Amino acid sequence: MVPVKSTVAATERFAEVYVDYELASPPPHPGSGWTRFVCISDTHSRLFPVPDGDVLLHAGDLSSWGHPSQVDLTLKWLQKLGHPAKIIIGGNHDLCLDAKLGQGNQVLSLEDSSLEAIRKKLKSKELFKANVHYLQHESVTITTSEGKTWSIFGSPSAPQYARGAFQYGSEDEARTIYQQIPLGIDILLTHTPPHFILDKTRRGKNAGCPYLAARMQDLEQCRLHVFGHIHEAWGADITDEGVRRVSVNAAVDYRGSRAIIVDLRNDTK
Repeated sequence: MVPVKSTVAATERFAEVYVDYELASPPPHPGSGWTRFVCISDTHSRLFPVPDGDVLLHAGDLSSWGHPSQVDLTLKWLQKLGHPAKIIIGGNHDLCLDAKLGQGNQVLSLEDSSLEAIRKKLKSKELFKANVHYLQHESVTITTSEGKTWSIFGSPSAPQYARGAFQYGSEDEARTIYQQIPLGIDILLTHTPPHFILDKTRRGKNAGCPYLAARMQDLEQCRLHVFGHIHEAWGADITDEGVRRVSVNAAVDYRGSRAIIVDLRNDTK
């Protein structure tokens, strides 16, 4: 197993990150004083092996083509996972979750009742009892078994690209969306990467959002930012100087990729 490299001595590190490990024998939990986050994204209705941890984070594209049955398949899988907290958002593929696409869903041409049913399920007691929390431009606070409290904000949005859900096409829309992120947030889930951070496509283009990148500069308390969307940019990066933060592109639907494990110290400032 290989942790992501950090320039800080082990005794001073605020995070340990694992991208390369044996799925059958993931690195052991660091123990008292740490929280283990397991990060995935872009599962697209497929089921993947996921290591145990304190918190599971899913950064969107729960489905392949946005049908309610495809989202439901993923939700049933997530319900069965044993993580004490599971935080999820939608993505541009999750068409049935975007109410702004209109009645009957302009892209899917489905009955309104099926769309309402899957949206209601995301906020249902059934999912709450299974420790699954769906966020759509909103926050949740979780408390681990050690009593550590983490505040988490989730946004499914991404820049306009072809037909899709939760997309914005203007600077004003983007700024309005990302101004909703509270300054004191600990963990951020977005579907899109910020510009120039784990966002390079196969063609060499940096496809992340510059307006999200600008907002990230304000979020000095954010210790972990998890996203996906650009599958081929899967990986993680640790910033030790200035704002201490782990950035994770958790898109598992790509050759050789897997869930990324992030261990954060509970006393990190």
